[in-house]
Parts: sequence; structure tokens; C-alpha cells
Amino acid sequence: ELPGFYYDPEKNRYFRLLPGHNNYNPLTKESIQYKAMECKRLRLLEEEEKQKKKTTRPGLNSSMLLQKRQLGLLSSTSYCRLVHELKVNCMQRRKIEIHSPDSSVAGTNNFKIIVADVACERIFTVNDVEHGGCKYGIINLSGLGKESLTVKMYDNLYFRNRKVNSVCWASLTHPDSHLCLMGIAETPGCASLLPASLFSSTNPGDRPGMLCSFNISTAWSCAWCLNPQADNCFSTGLTRRVLVTNVVTGHRQTFGTGSDVLAQQFATQTPVLYNGCRSGEIFSIDVRQRNRKGQSWKAIRLFHDSAVTSIRLLKAEHYLMAADMAGKIKLWDLRTAKCVKQYKGHHNEYAILPLHVNEEEGLLTAVGQDCYTRIWSLQDAHLLRTIPSPHPSSKDAIPSVVLSSRLGGNRGVPGLLMAVKQDLYHFSYN
Repeated sequence: ELPGFYYDPEKNRYFRLLPGHNNYNPLTKESIQYKAMECKRLRLLEEEEKQKKKTTRPGLNSSMLLQKRQLGLLSSTSYCRLVHELKVNCMQRRKIEIHSPDSSVAGTNNFKIIVADVACERIFTVNDVEHGGCKYGIINLSGLGKESLTVKMYDNLYFRNRKVNSVCWASLTHPDSHLCLMGIAETPGCASLLPASLFSSTNPGDRPGMLCSFNISTAWSCAWCLNPQADNCFSTGLTRRVLVTNVVTGHRQTFGTGSDVLAQQFATQTPVLYNGCRSGEIFSIDVRQRNRKGQSWKAIRLFHDSAVTSIRLLKAEHYLMAADMAGKIKLWDLRTAKCVKQYKGHHNEYAILPLHVNEEEGLLTAVGQDCYTRIWSLQDAHLLRTIPSPHPSSKDAIPSVVLSSRLGGNRGVPGLLMAVKQDLYHFSYN
């Protein structure tokens, strides 16, 4: 790095950055870096098109795995995990056709967020609208198993939030029956609980109304509680506080945090809420506590060097995965409050980006601010695959992904769904 110069790798020499007319020079370090990144992305895309991805582990192939399994050298769990690794490395990209009852709106707006329900049968989508604000819909994935590779999208223009910061599926009357949305209506923010049946092709007159909606300060995150001791509750991460609301009784509890709460998740075995803050702190709250002034709510406390953007509890709830704005992904042991693993390669500087943990498959997925989707092995933090975006990287083109071995339900199609710009792609297990 020489001030006033840039290095050209093709010519193997430095060139001066000279100002043009009116001291304007279109050649800047940012434009040079962007050009280098775009060349790398196109090269990786070309490599993926030409040949199937090879495994990153030397000597790992399907015949060797099968032989070891038959000889009893591999347990069934290790065999399944390594098979998933092989399949992830061989995934091929195909574009999905989106059908909508209103044909004029299908595929015209950029995807911002996609969130799958627990069974991975449906995907809730948040799309940016040209004149400002957002549009919301549900995509039914049942059509993925057919050769045509199409999905159906149902829109809803009823919801009043102009911008959504966070969304999660909620199970009120039956699994994944509702949706919690945190966003900005005008000013201040708005928290809403919508029935998923609003997004259907039935007669609009038969649709139920919004179950819960109230104004709040700026909302950053939300989480739904599945523990019976805090039934029908959802949490909202706000500026310097946490709000826990019971949607049936209307009772609310407020917990002061001292920092913006950017990420949340409830434990299922106990009524405990885990929170990740802008200050880099991660702490838990037992929601059974009564509100007392001056009382500290924080139980388990962990610390990152940068703002925590996503947290995910593992199934046994002894471990917690957390990502921050410095691009670090750490696995914490909650019993000893120590970091036991780090997953390297993730890129982030200031964006709130989610983590996707698939314990059955033994995989961790995250999309970086550089628009690359990375997949790691959960067990040993080995980077298995880096998938370039089909579109040039930019702030408004960071992909949103869902990875599952059963997209579309129990008999669904395994693979990775990627929403970027106006397109939806399926990376199918091959």
C-alpha cells in the first residue's frame, strides 16, 4: 500500500493515482478492489459451471465411506455427516420459477429476507418495493420436487410496517401458524403478530385479522418461546431493553439491558431467553423473574469484541453459536462460559447477518457481507464450500439463504435455497 499509487498485478508494477479534470479521478482504491473481487467471483462461477465441486477433505469419496461403513469403522452418525459433506460439495445451481396469483408482481421486487418454517414446507419472504417500504409473502415449496422446479408465492398488502428488521415464525394455534414481525411503521417502530393464513389464495373476506400490534421504539430482533412455562410469549429486542409479551393475556415484562439487542433466541427446555448486544455482550434472562427495580437480570454472560449479530442454540442447549460484526463465528460452551471452536472465513464489517445451523446434517451456513455463502462442518469447523453469488456483490445484493435436507416437507428435496436480487435459486444435492 503506497499512498497515491495502485498496484497492477497483470503488469506487475505501480501506477500513480492522478486526478483528472476538476480533480476528479474515477480510479480509486475502492473501484480497484471491487474490480478484483468481481474478477474472482466470475472465475469461481466459471469453475462451478465447468465441473462438479471436489471435496475439500483429501481422500473423501462415496465409495470409501461406504466401505468403511460396511467394515464397521464408521458409526452411523459419522457416516451421515460425511455423506452430507459430500453432497454439499456437489450441489449444482438451478433457477426457480416463481408463480403468483397476481402475475404482475411475481419476480419484480428484490428479496430482502427469507425465513423457513420448522418443517421447511414454506418460506416467508420480505421484498423491497421500488417506491420505498416492503412487501411480504409466503412461498410454498411443494413444487420443488417436480421437474419444472416452480414455487407458488402469495402476497399480502395488509401489513403496515414499511420496513422489517426481524421476523420469526410463531406457533400459537398449531406449529408455525403465525409470524412475528419487527419493523418501522412510520416512527416509532411496530411489533406485530400475523396469522400465516393471511397469505393464501382464499377469499380476502374470510381472512382473520392481525392478532397483536403495538408501537415500540426501534426494534432490532424478535424470538418466539416454545417452552410451556412461558407459553404464547414472544420477545422483542429494542434499544437498551428487552420486551417480553404474552399475546393471549397482553401482559408485558421489560428488562433493561444497557445496549441494543440485535439477536435473540429462546431455549426450549427452560424459559430462558438468550440475547446478543451491540456492545458484544451475550447474556441470558429467565423470563419467570418478577420485575424489580435495580435488579440485575443477566445470568450467563459471554463477551465478543464486536457487536453480536446472530445467536443460535444447539439442540442439547449446552452450546451456543454466535457471530459478530468483526466476522468472527464462535461456539460457546454455556456450562464453562468458554469458547470451544472458531469458524474462520466469514466476512462482516457492519451488517446484521444471520447464522443457519443444521445439526442433523452437521453443517453451519452463513452469508458474508462480501456476498459469498460459506458452509462449515459443525464438528471440526472445517470450511467445506464457498459459493459465489450469481449477481455482482453490493450492499443491496447480499443473498438470503435456507439450507435443509427436506425442503418442501419430510419428502422434500434436499439442498440450499438462495434468494438474491429478484431471483430464487436452488442448489440441489446431486
